Amino acid sequence: MASNRHRAIAAAVEVAGSLGLAVADAVVLQESNSLAVRLLPCDVLARIADEHVWRQAEFEVGLALRLAQAAAPIGLLEPRVEPRAYVGGGWVVTFWTYYATTPARELPPADYARALERLHSSMRRLDARTPHFTDRVSEAQRLVGDPEQTPALADADRVLLGSSLRALRRSVSARSRAEQLLHGEPHPGNVLVTKEGPLFIDLETCCRGPVEFDLAHAPDEVSLHYPGADQPLVRDCRLLKLAMVAAWRWDRNDQFPNGLQMGREYVNALRTAMPGAPSQARDR
Repeated sequence: MASNRHRAIAAAVEVAGSLGLAVADAVVLQESNSLAVRLLPCDVLARIADEHVWRQAEFEVGLALRLAQAAAPIGLLEPRVEPRAYVGGGWVVTFWTYYATTPARELPPADYARALERLHSSMRRLDARTPHFTDRVSEAQRLVGDPEQTPALADADRVLLGSSLRALRRSVSARSRAEQLLHGEPHPGNVLVTKEGPLFIDLETCCRGPVEFDLAHAPDEVSLHYPGADQPLVRDCRLLKLAMVAAWRWDRNDQFPNGLQMGREYVNALRTAMPGAPSQARDR
């Protein structure tokens, strides 16, 4: 995305202008596999990604509309334009309300837990077609099992990730009780602390599974304030999340900033947390 940033922003500006939104400046707020840009002076948040994820963007827009009707604590779509995914110049663009925020790390764990519980309550009432959390685990397993897709991953680390993903998938599936629609990645980077309260964004990762899978993405203390959370299951989900994210960072097509460095850190953290893990590769 970084190498194509200017083309992506230009496409968003063009689409915004065609919709009657005044744009004189574009401020990049976040950049990874997609781009979040604040457009001014219309003060709209544009999210930009490669056009091949158009269906995913359409799904996110549709789900956001339904969750807004259910009064869920989410970032809302921009009301001045038709709520849909717009394709232009090889990019897909969606438009969202821009919120002035404070850092999510300042959100007390109890407030974080209450907001996530509200989101889960709203999601529980929706019948949405989404992947199961194990489908996301399968994606990580495919990456780990394909050296062509993860060429920089050392042999010992590949063995560690593969065995950890298998064992943790079985453990979490065996312990899971009730399952429901989840955010998928409600980490602090996907929580806006606004004057309206905490709001969750980036709904394209939604999946079905136990609420503990979502709690695993939040700061550790949050699960202690979430009613009825199964703490041993939360722990297993945290390890599973760690293994999944580590696998994604080794993908040769991953565009996350400093991705390989983060991948190494995650693998080392997993090796420390998993008893009996293969020893670290000597060619590090």
